[in-house]
Amino acid sequence: MQPKSPLSLFCLSSFLAFSSISFLLFANLTASDPQSQFLDIGCSLYNVTSRAAFFNNINATFAEIRSKLNSTARFATADRARASNPLYVLFQCRGYLSTSDCLACFTVAAVHIRNCSAANGARISYDGCFLRYESNNFYGETTALGNFGRCGNGTASKVVGFNQTADKLLRDLTVATPRINGYFGAARREGAGGAVVYGVAQCVETASETGCGDCLRVAYGNIQRCPPDGNGRGVDAGCFLRYSDKEFFSLNQTVDIERFLTGKSSKRKKAIIGGAVGGAAAILLFLVLLLLLRHSKKTKKKPQKGDILGATELRGPVNFRYKDLKIATKNFSQENKLGGGGFGDVYKGVLRNGKIVAVKKLVLSQSTTAKEDFESEAKLISNVHHRNVIRLLGCCSRGTELLLVYEFMANSSLDKLLFGERRGTLSWKQRFDIIIGMARGIAYLHDEFHSRIIHRDIKSSNILLDDDLQPKIADFGLARLLPEDKSHLSTRFAGTLGYTAPEYAIHGQLTEKVDTYSYGVVVLEIVSGEKSNEPMREPEKQYLLEWAWNLYEKDALMELVDENLDPKEYTTDEIKKVIEIALMCTQSSVASRPTMSEVVVLLLSKGQVVIEPTRPTFVDATTKVDGEVFTLDV
Repeated sequence: MQPKSPLSLFCLSSFLAFSSISFLLFANLTASDPQSQFLDIGCSLYNVTSRAAFFNNINATFAEIRSKLNSTARFATADRARASNPLYVLFQCRGYLSTSDCLACFTVAAVHIRNCSAANGARISYDGCFLRYESNNFYGETTALGNFGRCGNGTASKVVGFNQTADKLLRDLTVATPRINGYFGAARREGAGGAVVYGVAQCVETASETGCGDCLRVAYGNIQRCPPDGNGRGVDAGCFLRYSDKEFFSLNQTVDIERFLTGKSSKRKKAIIGGAVGGAAAILLFLVLLLLLRHSKKTKKKPQKGDILGATELRGPVNFRYKDLKIATKNFSQENKLGGGGFGDVYKGVLRNGKIVAVKKLVLSQSTTAKEDFESEAKLISNVHHRNVIRLLGCCSRGTELLLVYEFMANSSLDKLLFGERRGTLSWKQRFDIIIGMARGIAYLHDEFHSRIIHRDIKSSNILLDDDLQPKIADFGLARLLPEDKSHLSTRFAGTLGYTAPEYAIHGQLTEKVDTYSYGVVVLEIVSGEKSNEPMREPEKQYLLEWAWNLYEKDALMELVDENLDPKEYTTDEIKKVIEIALMCTQSSVASRPTMSEVVVLLLSKGQVVIEPTRPTFVDATTKVDGEVFTLDV
């Protein structure tokens, strides 16, 4: 009879063999930081007695796990306890992952843990999820041999006060998380010198409070040495602890850990004090509300006006004063004009506090409904907060003038660097970081924001670049405001020739896969340095997508690569992989296109793409469908 496999039975040779499946070197974590970042794998030294029975159990339990993961579940177990080869499986995602990201992480984990072959126990860890199976019930186990800590190679961007801030946050998370329902805590802490630290702690839901605390203390001990490194991870059998000087979860997912830091012994005392004070507080609150109600009847409520000196803080939809924006943009002068598009012109503005902003003057119909839609959309998009999505600071409505105020991007838009005077200046690493950042930003709009936003007009000119050349998705949420006479098609369509999915451009069929298609086209532009909506290959006069597909069929994809790129910066395999993923995004079949969360996983997985893309539909300026000719504006 084979011995069962405790987690202490890890094989070094297995780890070395399987470390090749890691999706990105750990030193690169701070650059892209995806949820599928591989951390560790361990396989039991012992094999199962019946391989056929074992693999049947693996398939059945993995399918059960997948079925249990839904819009709320981030944790699931499944077992075949009475089978001839018993099997227990546990899977957990980090609490900040979206449903699609969680499923995508499970898909990756379920594939790669099979590299342990017939081992009767294995576990695999990623930034975003953890998967483990054993031949015995391990659900209550939290800490075991094989736990480890991993520190990043880069020093924090703001060293002053960083060590103390990071250490305090980790210690607080270690104490608070076992007391939080669900054993998940995410927090942001700002310290002296402007140092900002983001941290997450999590235990498996089958752990006890004591077991969770024990596990996190071990994890803390493993990464306590990491600061001043900008990031670190502690991983054990039943918990995960992580910090970073860069945001890796949405701020609306933070937990107020302060109220979980006090000991249990203080609860009774707090209850007594609360009972004594509660009555007086209720009476006082009633009196205050009564006074406010009487005051509101006497005075008319005025709309919120933006404080031009403090308007750069995220406070929701701040109403700027028109005269302040007029002064900031030098009366919307040509010298301050940054560009224009279907939604209106954009101007550079300098606020009185010296903050530089971008002011967009919208071209909308002048109906009352249009103004109401404007206010509604501004309220929605002002709450969007992601490092790869442009931030709306506020808005302004004055008569027929409707303006949006955004953060300013020093490096303008992606098309300027790909096709303008600075053409050829982007290295392959910079281009790949842009490709990843775009995918993460669009995935956020689709799956992680509380209201799904379909952009409809993803293109290189709508990808802005900050000081570090990190991409920011712009003009999201504006398509529904576009007047019919300004659309690019006779129907209500918001898109651009060369970027827009054919089912949307021709039939008006709108899903999030429309953005997936456009993203794929932009990726081809980034790789090739060619514009998608201009024929560029004589004598065929092919558009970019058609050219890329023809090269794919000829197995000559490297001909697509921008000649300005240094061949020493990339490998043939990684270039081909990126192009193949772009072609997957542009397939004719909407269902065949991956979600944007899946795109992130594909881009950062090691090795080539397994799924072969199918042929796209090529849309030119004039496209004939069902005997009818559709003409699109360029």
